[in-house]
Amino acid sequence: MRIAHVSDSHLANVEGVATSVGATVALLRAAGHQVTLYSPGPLARRRPGELPSLPVPTRPYRLALPRLPDAPVELLHVHTTGPVGIAGLRYAAARSLPVVFTWHTDLIAYAPHYPEVPLGAAYAGLRLGLPWRARALRELSRPGPGRDARLTELGRCLLAQMSLLLAPSAKTAEAMAPMAGRTPIVVLPTPVPAPTPDDDDRRRLRADLGIPPDAPVLLAVGRASPEKDPELLLAAFAQVRRALPATRLVLLGVRRNRAAVRRAARRLAVDDATHLLDPVPRTRVGGYYRAADVLAFPSTTDTQGLVLGEAEAHGLPVAMVDAELATRPGTGTRRPCAAGTPAEFGALLRRLLTDEALRERVTAEGRAAVTAWSGARYLAELTRLYTTLRHPSPTRRPAG
Repeated sequence: MRIAHVSDSHLANVEGVATSVGATVALLRAAGHQVTLYSPGPLARRRPGELPSLPVPTRPYRLALPRLPDAPVELLHVHTTGPVGIAGLRYAAARSLPVVFTWHTDLIAYAPHYPEVPLGAAYAGLRLGLPWRARALRELSRPGPGRDARLTELGRCLLAQMSLLLAPSAKTAEAMAPMAGRTPIVVLPTPVPAPTPDDDDRRRLRADLGIPPDAPVLLAVGRASPEKDPELLLAAFAQVRRALPATRLVLLGVRRNRAAVRRAARRLAVDDATHLLDPVPRTRVGGYYRAADVLAFPSTTDTQGLVLGEAEAHGLPVAMVDAELATRPGTGTRRPCAAGTPAEFGALLRRLLTDEALRERVTAEGRAAVTAWSGARYLAELTRLYTTLRHPSPTRRPAG
């Protein structure tokens, strides 16, 4: 099968969209499919599929030329709503190609924190022919129900361009259903690869961070920007420290909002036990999972939370507050979940650190789910969906 994948997120970026896209493309290529990934690349010496791009100041992103070269493909799979993603939708429409779209980002939840979201929405709406005038653009630029309504309007327009929407979780499918119209939605989470060996072991990594070998360690992986709610995590950590004063908190991947996180840690009197670390290559993240005792996940804005499955693949129990993401792909078991308050979340973290029987059960359930929702199972379902779009039945749509 000849497939083009389209993404505004370059694969070198250490974040969920790039990880999901990279995993999907790798699985398809390993199965023998001809896959071209169109995504941002350097200005010179680009590899096939890379588009010329420039880095965005203060952001780990690149802005690419939104133009796809003409190529013989049977289907487009789009992953983002930025300029490259919109170019993919227009490319497919001009050639009557089926379009699969994976919805990775909650635009409404992210809009208050990222000015590029409403700006990108204005660009997307105008390129897709929405009759937006000055009033609509003003509403997009201001927080409130007007902006949410415009983003919902854009969502309906985007879904109308798609043959199939893939939602990485039931939570995302439910959120997108009111916008879907006749576009079918299928829940298809990204699988987590098996852990691979690396050079970091638990004791050496802890020693590098100045953490005693026997200290309880909570780990958070990913951005610490406001939409991920690091304030809740720090306040819950303060609760844990009252009962377990030796506990440390490691936040891996902190680039934006670093000063604000440090100020909050000082205010809560946990700055001496909080480690803020820059992002590391994906090949090194596994060492941090092994060095920790619990993964703390305070976010309620994620559409999937790939780090949840990654932690479970490494035998690390997960504590979270987003009940809509608590069900594990593969087995349908539930991750430990607390109400989103410092007291409740802190109590759950403390139980997972101290209750050995609970830890063993949660760890076993997590590993079983990762094994059940394998790359092979994901690939089989994805290619089945692709095939239904290439050879559609006159009376049936893909099942959701």
